Amino acid sequence: MSVSAAQVKDLRAATDAPMMDCKKALVECDGDMAKATEWLKERGIAKAAKKADRVAAEGLVGLKLADDFSKATVIEINSETDFVAQNDGFKNLVLKTTEEVYNTNPTDVAGVMGTEFGTFFTETVAKIGEKIELRRFGTLEAEDDTIAMNAYVHSNNRIAVVIKAKCDSAKTAEGMRDTLKQVAMHASAMKPTTLSYKDFDAEFVESETKGRIEAIKKENEELARLGKTLKNVPTYVSMMQLTDAVMAQAEADIKADLAAQGKPEKIWDKIIPGSLARFVDDNTTLDKEQCLLDQTYVLDDKKTVAEAVETAAKAIGGTAQIVDFIRLEVGEGIEKVVDDFAAEVAAQMG
Repeated sequence: MSVSAAQVKDLRAATDAPMMDCKKALVECDGDMAKATEWLKERGIAKAAKKADRVAAEGLVGLKLADDFSKATVIEINSETDFVAQNDGFKNLVLKTTEEVYNTNPTDVAGVMGTEFGTFFTETVAKIGEKIELRRFGTLEAEDDTIAMNAYVHSNNRIAVVIKAKCDSAKTAEGMRDTLKQVAMHASAMKPTTLSYKDFDAEFVESETKGRIEAIKKENEELARLGKTLKNVPTYVSMMQLTDAVMAQAEADIKADLAAQGKPEKIWDKIIPGSLARFVDDNTTLDKEQCLLDQTYVLDDKKTVAEAVETAAKAIGGTAQIVDFIRLEVGEGIEKVVDDFAAEVAAQMG
């Protein structure tokens, strides 16, 4: 069947895939946008997420952290333009809204806007003269003095992160604050979407598997062309899939490979643990991308975030484990509306 240029353009905007691949996908899927998107994803052509330059809602984040680190609130307020986001009136609105959410603990945006403060918010927006919205917010609190918390706002005031950890004692909780600030900075840069692979839905992991494997295969084609070392092509993408049976088979395969290489059995015990660790590393790419605890820590690439936190706690004689976090980035997930001025003029001239 034939597909229109508009359909191809829409699919490209949704997937960032090349034009010709978008056209082929639509032809193969009889013009069905959802099926075409899945077709591209299965072949590793569609991007896992839209490019940053397609996320365009402007605005600022706000953060309020208690002096004793017992509570933290983060909010996101969007504006239409960055010009307004830098306006003192807008900045003051963000500050006051953060205070309001921190003090009143509303459950949702409607719970803020349906109050006297909501009236103040609406009146302030009218004075600024641009569409402005409180998009979302979150608050974390320490249930007792064994909870450690800290937060970070990036210098552009567009990303805010709060990290919460459970410790063995109040002393450890106090000693872990600096580490949690560093973890918050890590999360700001590395964009985790969830705490652990245990939070994933099995269907989501399954849907991600084929496309991610195909993407690595395509990457290897380019690496081969450049004469560079190829990446190992995985079978899985998450620890969720690495059952006892899968790990037992992996160990059996490693032993068979060592035997085929003629390696003496007496040294296998020294080789197998490293080989199994490499197998896990190769087969958990989804976890390392999206799960905070499983990400490679930016300040020590020999450790995951979870391992780095454990090591830091041990150094001060205690234990600590991250149990929750919030990360807000301005405009995340909101697609930019791009005005084609030339086309608009041409249409009016016609």
